[in-house]
Amino acid sequence: MKATEARLLDFLKRSQQFVIPIYQRTYSWTEQQCRQLWDDIIRAGKRDDISAHFIGSVVYIEQGLYQVSGISPLLVIDGQQRLTTAMLLIEALSRHLGEDEVFDGFSAMKLRNYYLLNPYESGEKGFKLLLTETDKDSLLALIKQRPMPENYSHRIMENFTFFDEQIAKLGDDLIPLCRGLAKLLIVDVALNRGQDNPQLIFESMNSTGKALSQADLVRNFILMGLEPEHQTRLYEDHWRPMEVACGQQGYSEYFDSFMRHYLTVKTGRSLGQMKSMRHLNSMPAARVLLKKA
Repeated sequence: MKATEARLLDFLKRSQQFVIPIYQRTYSWTEQQCRQLWDDIIRAGKRDDISAHFIGSVVYIEQGLYQVSGISPLLVIDGQQRLTTAMLLIEALSRHLGEDEVFDGFSAMKLRNYYLLNPYESGEKGFKLLLTETDKDSLLALIKQRPMPENYSHRIMENFTFFDEQIAKLGDDLIPLCRGLAKLLIVDVALNRGQDNPQLIFESMNSTGKALSQADLVRNFILMGLEPEHQTRLYEDHWRPMEVACGQQGYSEYFDSFMRHYLTVKTGRSLGQMKSMRHLNSMPAARVLLKKA
């Protein structure tokens, strides 16, 4: 593992593509969290005594073998929420800028080509961030500036709209926003494939953040540790249909209830609330049933 301090914009500019693994939760930041980030950015942009504003870490590992001749995707272990929110803000800002730079490096074209797109690539390789199936098409539609898909991600659209409205309120005074964005700081954490255990690191990183739903826990328990091709097949054939059937708003609530009842019936004991993947691993009967599911 290697951890270094980095400016968020420099980090995005240097990176070719981030991919959110299918076992990760969907994008879940609320307007309140976006507002807090917005306020922090504007405050940092207006004050000369603030040289940087730290927003957290981004932990990733190479998806496969590194290739100089092509796009080498990085799997995001932690930091999806921050990366996605930053890109929503950058996309919104790009729509309010012209081709002239209002601040060093800030024009519509540079924002899009540096931080959102790989302009010389086609298809999905042309985008800096690929989210999970529930959110991916919505984010790509925004960045391509095309109509949203029928089953779009409400959180993606709501938070983009929030940033768009906040930027509109600034009028022509966009320099504080640009300065604040340029001051955002992260810890760039690169994992070493073959040495670091992404599953253990994922559990550790998420144990202190927003609690994972039981649906998240079960999905991660089943999918983490499998080869990517196997993960994708299980997700697309079995998990994704359940997500669609439950709907975005009711997925966690309905699925959590279903899984508790399913395991209670199959094991003959009340399991209560599952609070971690370690909790699942401590229940042999549940572990066997879930791996067979």
